[in-house]
Amino acid sequence: MLSPGEGSHSKFSLRAARCFNPQWMVMILLLFVATGCSKGPQEAPAPPTVEVMTVIQKDVPVYNEWIGTLDGLVNATIRAQVQGYLIKQNYKEGDYVRTGQVLFEIDPRTFQATLEQAKGELEAQQARWTTAKANLARIKPLAEQNAVSKKDLDDSIGTEQSARAAVFSAQAKVDKAQLDLGFTKVTSPVDGIAGLAKAQIGNLVGPGGMEELTTVSTVNPIKVYIQVSEQEYLIAGRAGERRAEKLHGELILADGSVYPQKGSFAFADRQVDVKTGTIKVAVIFPNPGNFLRPGQYGKVRVATSVRKDALLVPQRAVAEVQGKYMVAVVGPDNKADIRPVKTAERVDSLWVILEGLKPGEKVVVEGIQKVRPGSPVNPKPFEGASAQPKVGDAKPEAKAEEKSAAPQKSAEPAKAEKR
Repeated sequence: MLSPGEGSHSKFSLRAARCFNPQWMVMILLLFVATGCSKGPQEAPAPPTVEVMTVIQKDVPVYNEWIGTLDGLVNATIRAQVQGYLIKQNYKEGDYVRTGQVLFEIDPRTFQATLEQAKGELEAQQARWTTAKANLARIKPLAEQNAVSKKDLDDSIGTEQSARAAVFSAQAKVDKAQLDLGFTKVTSPVDGIAGLAKAQIGNLVGPGGMEELTTVSTVNPIKVYIQVSEQEYLIAGRAGERRAEKLHGELILADGSVYPQKGSFAFADRQVDVKTGTIKVAVIFPNPGNFLRPGQYGKVRVATSVRKDALLVPQRAVAEVQGKYMVAVVGPDNKADIRPVKTAERVDSLWVILEGLKPGEKVVVEGIQKVRPGSPVNPKPFEGASAQPKVGDAKPEAKAEEKSAAPQKSAEPAKAEKR
């Protein structure tokens, strides 16, 4: 007799046996085989395509750059030397004026009257002097004959000398009045560009009034003041003045263009600024046409030396990672390698590499974000290689530590995280 549990188990086994079919078993096996064959071995991914460029080896000039401020060779401040009312302005602001050209006119009537009065006094003194000289001429022969006393002779001599001194004094007053009258026409002492007028018609001007009327600046040639660090000044001093005189600077204007005229070092200030540790140096640039004006800013660039057989790569090939510079190098087996490098000056879109590269090696310019150390790549020539500037004509940027303390914009290498 079967227990209830054993009966149910037997019924289940019987049903399973009845449901078993060899055809179903064959179909299940075929399904497993088909599934296993469909997976198969996976194909390896194609190596990433990158653009490479051969390291350039060439002599590169080493440049220093400083922020400069333009100033006139001579800046003449025009002031009124006599007091009076301004009645005329004879120049147009911003025009080029010549030496002796009348810029302003002050009311001359008071000074003309003073001059006439001084001339009248001079005439009176000259008449007295003439009378005194005639009296002396008559008394001298009589004194020799003892016809007059010695005292009368001395009085005549004293009167003549006093009259002569009065004439000299009156003549000085005439000269002073003449000068004051001339000062009513305010002229330019130099050739240059006349600035804005600080006084208007009708203003009372003079030594005790407005400080200045205008300013005239000689701008051809023009000075550019730069702040040279004490270390750079010492290096230049050891090199000697002759070498400094041979150096010629280039002026880079605010829009990035290079001024066509070359400049030469003129002089250095008498002292080093104790606050900044720099000394002011003047560089003189020719300025035909008065194109440059005082107050402009620019960068003075000077080639101080030449780096022989320097290695150069595009700046975009250099990545900065935590303050260190890296480049991706593709070997003969088309496998990439990430190397740390030591950089120097920038030369337009190129960067001088001091350590980490060899001549003839190929560096990745485009696609550096696809590169993994030791992984194969598909190198292609860099499309922009033909557009690279000629190194001999390139104008590099100075190192940040070689520049002045003033802020300057410079191209930074692309961050590795952004690639």
